Amino acid sequence: MSTTVQFRMDPRSSQSADLILSEACRKAGKYPNQIGSLEIVHRSIDSRRRDVWVDFSVRLYDAGEAQQSRRGFEFKAVPSSAQAIIVGSGPAGLFAALQCLECGLRPVVLERGAQVEQRRAKITALMRDGIIDPNTNYCYGEGGAGTYSDGKLYTRSTKRGDVSKVLGQFVSCGASPEILYDAHPHLGSDKLPHIVAAIRQMIIGNGGELHFDSKVTGLVRKDGAVIGAVTEKGEEFSGPVILACGHSAEDVFRFLDEEAIEQECKGIACGVRLEHPQKLIDMMQYKGHPQFLPPAEYSFVTQVQGRGVYSFCMCPGGVIVPAVTQEGTISVNGMSASARSGAFANSAMVVEIRPEDLPARFAQYGQFAMLEFVRALEKRTFEFSDGTLAAPAQRMGDFTESMRSESLMRTSYVPGVVNSNLNALLPPFISARLREGLKHFGSCARGFLTNDAMLLASETRTSSPVRIVRDEQTMMSPSADGLFPCGEGAGYSGGIVSSALDGMNCALALEKYLKRE
Repeated sequence: MSTTVQFRMDPRSSQSADLILSEACRKAGKYPNQIGSLEIVHRSIDSRRRDVWVDFSVRLYDAGEAQQSRRGFEFKAVPSSAQAIIVGSGPAGLFAALQCLECGLRPVVLERGAQVEQRRAKITALMRDGIIDPNTNYCYGEGGAGTYSDGKLYTRSTKRGDVSKVLGQFVSCGASPEILYDAHPHLGSDKLPHIVAAIRQMIIGNGGELHFDSKVTGLVRKDGAVIGAVTEKGEEFSGPVILACGHSAEDVFRFLDEEAIEQECKGIACGVRLEHPQKLIDMMQYKGHPQFLPPAEYSFVTQVQGRGVYSFCMCPGGVIVPAVTQEGTISVNGMSASARSGAFANSAMVVEIRPEDLPARFAQYGQFAMLEFVRALEKRTFEFSDGTLAAPAQRMGDFTESMRSESLMRTSYVPGVVNSNLNALLPPFISARLREGLKHFGSCARGFLTNDAMLLASETRTSSPVRIVRDEQTMMSPSADGLFPCGEGAGYSGGIVSSALDGMNCALALEKYLKRE
């Protein structure tokens, strides 16, 4: 019979498997020779006090007792099955495809960008030479925006579905088993391309299809229902459609409007990327004792003038990258490798924006008001640059005091930075709240608010500015049977795991729809 125990260890001891077993046995009142195997159920770091501890929940199995398995998907043969068309190969699209295979449906994934091996070359050209491919970049391409990110897997969306199934699938495709029990699991941008490629091979190997450089430009309809999709090349693919287009797919939102598919303006958050030296964050969070601990993270949230101000997508040991999809715009994002061993820490520092906060001139755009605001801010950010992808930047302390920075710091952002007044760049309803929020965070964490940190503008791609309306019972658009808006691009998730779960749920809804027919 298995026994579960909780205990804590100092950081040095927590590195030893033998010491973990010894402490677990002590807590369980057993001897190591009575134990068949040990499973770490949960691991987290408690750095709230002077002494930092690593907390464990461990399950001990008696000799001869089998561990519980973390299963992924179980596939069926689908060569002659009904087709499901999936637009987009981000987490929502890929996990919708895996769920289709488990349901016995044949997924056909249409991705506007390149597969991950070719995507790397396009991203290198973007970073080093400023060459923007509108279909293959940090937002578009195999794996979606999540492929080149920290690969964070923490989610509060546990009611959406089986999180352990998503994590188990990642492990079966090459992820570290540590993601199954770490409090804040992550994959790393160096590991994600290989994991995404393994998922692709799994889909193809079980009868599905993936088509790259296949930008969807329209829907095929019969008697009002969606029965397929058309690509820019004129290819037509038949089947009900799961639309997992990603949060930056402006062209998709536009053609859906022409197709009279109901959409609505959605609140988002905008601001900057904040970059500190990682050593400073380690000292701040670990009280000067970072040895034997992973690079430190932080999370801040407050309310300023009735709107949330918060950190988002924190990347320890990471780099800042250009999240642009159009010429003449600048938007920044962050990512980090699995080891998180870089010299800098970065995160989005953003302000909640609701449709009613927008200047009156954006009202004319209706459901696209927030989208137009975002694009206008990205263009304004470019105007503050030097005509390249160099990001407007300002030291953190100078920004909060509305002072010009005399000089800028070294940065992880390869295209470079331009000394700018971010209070003049950002709309006042963002900049004023951001200043107060940063001051508040500085009062909460000693060393956080410093001129040894820098703000880079602008962070605009936190979530989709448009929601594609769907019925939550059927997961379908009320404007057309057979169309299943899905994931972050449709406005129903945020992050890898919640998007994967939403994709799985849409695939299950599509299966019910086909049975109903």
